Amino acid sequence: MIPPAHAPAFLDRAGWGGGAILPLAGDASFRRYFRVVRGADSAVLMDAPPEHEDSRPFLAVARHLEKIGFRAPRILAEDLEQGLILLEDFGDARMKEVIEADPVAETRIYAQAIDLLADLHGAANGGLPPYDMAVYQREAGLFPEWYMPAVGLEADAANYAAAWDEALAPIARDQSITVLRDYHAENIMLLGDGSLGLLDFQDALAGHPAYDLVSLLQDARRDVPEAVEAAMIARYAERRPFDAAAYALLGAQRNAKILGIFTRLWKRDGKPRYLAFQPRVWGYLERDLAHPALAPVKAWFDAYVPTEKRAAHWNAA
Repeated sequence: MIPPAHAPAFLDRAGWGGGAILPLAGDASFRRYFRVVRGADSAVLMDAPPEHEDSRPFLAVARHLEKIGFRAPRILAEDLEQGLILLEDFGDARMKEVIEADPVAETRIYAQAIDLLADLHGAANGGLPPYDMAVYQREAGLFPEWYMPAVGLEADAANYAAAWDEALAPIARDQSITVLRDYHAENIMLLGDGSLGLLDFQDALAGHPAYDLVSLLQDARRDVPEAVEAAMIARYAERRPFDAAAYALLGAQRNAKILGIFTRLWKRDGKPRYLAFQPRVWGYLERDLAHPALAPVKAWFDAYVPTEKRAAHWNAA
């Protein structure tokens, strides 16, 4: 986590010269984050190498969210040619760690996150690109592409895609709301004014409202108690329409995608730490596949992925 050599000159131009540049975080992409500290002030420097990351969607979605009344970090300065963006610092009170430190607060904080989603789903989607069948299929396809060979299995990719086509057909045309796509406890900040700040939204699309509910309540990185999940679904349903079949469908699609992504992070990117999450993701996927709406997809998994190559494979590793 060494800052890029051109960062000091960028900070000088942005009016933040002379500040200490401290490591903050990396993520599953090529992006890295640093905290710039100058006296009592701080900001966040995002390093997104342009040969690997296109930061224009991040800027566009951040401005869209701000326009419709949600807290994305304010853009303080940008240099897309060098892949550097200076952002408002949301601090260190991330939802995941706040709940770990104070488990009693879990239901209250999840309720606040659900209320934010209900508000977001009542706002304009900003003309974002569509979350359509082509995107669903590309994402779900990461499972046969990466997961299957990694555990020594062969994939019937054509039948896999056909099963998803059949299952997702009833909901794939719904592009009514802003879908953040990674709305979970590691991307939600608790801000000093009591509101929630949003992170990692650059891949937002216009899609189905059930998707971010799944992101939040079937969290790959932490256990969400089923009682909390049920209570939060009920809370959301008091404000907005809730479709249980869509929740299971997009849960299965997202969890199949994540199993593929975490395997790719291991195999291609040398990041094996994500493998520890595979049993939890399998647990979600097995539960989603039990819904009748997933019958064609479940049939494929039952035919091609034996039990010992699911969660049991990673628990034994």
